[in-house]
Amino acid sequence: MHHHAHGTGWVLRLSLAATLTFTVFEVWAGLRAHSLALLSDAGHNFTDALALLLAAIGIYLQSKPADQARTYGYHRAGVLTAFVNALTLVILSLFIFWEAGTRFIQPDHVNDRIMIVVSIAALVVNAAIMAALHSGQKHDLNIRAAFIHMAGDAIGAAAILVGAVVIRRTGWYLIDPILSIAIGLLIIYSAWDIIRESLNILLEGLPRGMDLEQIAVRMKGVVGVLDVHDLHVWSLGEKTHALSCHVLIEDMPPSESTRILKQVNDLLCGVGIHHTTIQFEHIPCVLSNQGCHMNTTTSHEGHFH
Repeated sequence: MHHHAHGTGWVLRLSLAATLTFTVFEVWAGLRAHSLALLSDAGHNFTDALALLLAAIGIYLQSKPADQARTYGYHRAGVLTAFVNALTLVILSLFIFWEAGTRFIQPDHVNDRIMIVVSIAALVVNAAIMAALHSGQKHDLNIRAAFIHMAGDAIGAAAILVGAVVIRRTGWYLIDPILSIAIGLLIIYSAWDIIRESLNILLEGLPRGMDLEQIAVRMKGVVGVLDVHDLHVWSLGEKTHALSCHVLIEDMPPSESTRILKQVNDLLCGVGIHHTTIQFEHIPCVLSNQGCHMNTTTSHEGHFH
């Protein structure tokens, strides 16, 4: 795990240096070419650099062990940085829309040759960084945020290349602000999923892909479990989930209930929940025509990490 984080961190730092360098170059080229599309793409590249920086910080914080102040560790550090990163993308898009609107009112002459050269260079840089981040983005929300940034910018660079060719052949300069708006929409689209997922984790919502009712049903299927209530499932980080609940069982000594606790925890591990706080509620069982009749309740807790 630490070896993977170290390798990913090195890739992120190298990618950050390359992205910052290219961003400066693209700002210069955009000003020289009078191209809002290039300047918009430079803005997107800057947020790419921010994404890579925050991802590197997130990986560093997530690798720190738990302590007395942060008993669950720093799992949410990466989620928080991914949320901030995606939010900056939306703000950038609104700025792009404003600038594009002014270009529609007063179209500006753009240098299509510079646009073509810069967009090709952008494609090469972004494709290289995407290839470097591809394996890490499958397992980490923060790396995925950075990867989606680069993917969106690669698509934007391809659109600028096509637009520059169209301008060169037709002289239709309005395509520059149109491309800017398209890039802005692409940025918002790529950011929305990250905002939704990271916000769900920060608000301690039910982890994506889990069904609370199904978890309760499966827990009730364990032999000895009579009922499950006060069930809560949330995420500490993208891949680290926790659960707390009350489990109703028959009146028995703790030595016997340990077997039930182990079976429940084994079941929960199978669905990706490894941090649990389970409180057993014991009831005396009185036989009746309807089977086991529940009487006075007592309780004790079981924990699993």
